[in-house]
Amino acid sequence: MGTPTTPRIKLQRADRPPRGVTRDLYLVWRAPRVGMSNAQRLTNPVWSWLAGRRELNAWMANQHFRGPSSMLVGPGWCGSRFGQSTTALPDGRAVSIGGEHEDYYDPDFYIYNDVHVASAEDPIEVYGYPTEDFPPTDFHTATLAGGRIWIIGCLGYAPHRRPGETPVFALDTNSLTIGRVATTGDKPGWIFRHAAELSPDGASITVRGGERVGDDHTILANIDDWSLDLASLAWTRLTDRRWPLFALARADGGRNTLQSLWLMSFNSGRQTDYDREQVSAHTAKHGWTPDFALYAARYAPPVAHAVQPWDEVEPVSTTRVTIDGVTVRYSEEGARVLLSVEGALAAETIDAVVEDARRKLGALEHCEYVASRLR
Repeated sequence: MGTPTTPRIKLQRADRPPRGVTRDLYLVWRAPRVGMSNAQRLTNPVWSWLAGRRELNAWMANQHFRGPSSMLVGPGWCGSRFGQSTTALPDGRAVSIGGEHEDYYDPDFYIYNDVHVASAEDPIEVYGYPTEDFPPTDFHTATLAGGRIWIIGCLGYAPHRRPGETPVFALDTNSLTIGRVATTGDKPGWIFRHAAELSPDGASITVRGGERVGDDHTILANIDDWSLDLASLAWTRLTDRRWPLFALARADGGRNTLQSLWLMSFNSGRQTDYDREQVSAHTAKHGWTPDFALYAARYAPPVAHAVQPWDEVEPVSTTRVTIDGVTVRYSEEGARVLLSVEGALAAETIDAVVEDARRKLGALEHCEYVASRLR
């Protein structure tokens, strides 16, 4: 699998592999793989060790064993994931489903379609599935009802997203097989990062919050509530909120530089060589030096407001403030910033908030910004 070219790193004692997990064995199980049958047992000492070490990422494990570069041979398997669900069963087992490791630009980026089963006594079991039975799934919800875990929603790989459809699967807690569930009715669409709640009588699941993939494949906040009847498998829309939504974008149609500004803002005092290099590169490319004070205040509207703490289920590019008890959400994308008002605010307050963000973003990027109302 290639000749190691990087020095071995030293793991913390608690993270070190157990006896028997050698470099040769690690290289056999280094890469992700899918199941050849529904609920194929893929348990092995390497994956059982890594599944129990959520802070041990794929790069660290690969460096420890001086494995081949992921840039050359593909991502490494690990248990360090975002968007993975864990469901406690009455018999004491904990079932963890899917999840993704890192972001799309990282060589170890991978969205999993496996299931981990943990118990108090035994090593963690890992089960795999053919992608046609259970595709790569992350940022879903997992709700236990009637001996099955109902898996609703997914972000998934971009080419797999189907606006208007809602992925629903059911995992049998005895056999651990997973089956696709065909649903009808008024569906929430391609939803992810949402919340799910089982009704007191166990007859339905309500989903709310999170985000949805729009018809044009852009990401929008989900502002409504939806219910899935577990007997009829029919969706019902419970609300029809018409909260204002605006898009703020460069007038020239270009992509914004907010992601690079976010990266550089970690050290806005410019105290390290790396930060100085990044600022210099940005200045050379765009012709202006970032204004980090303005960047920090870009979503501080000129009305009384309170900044909400970051919710870990949301992207780091999302900012929320509260104005008169109403949440105003700023969601940064590569080509625009979405500004949603999640409740009733005076028209003049909304206008002031939108204009303030438009003006600051334009000043921050030294270009004209325009605001358009989407809803």
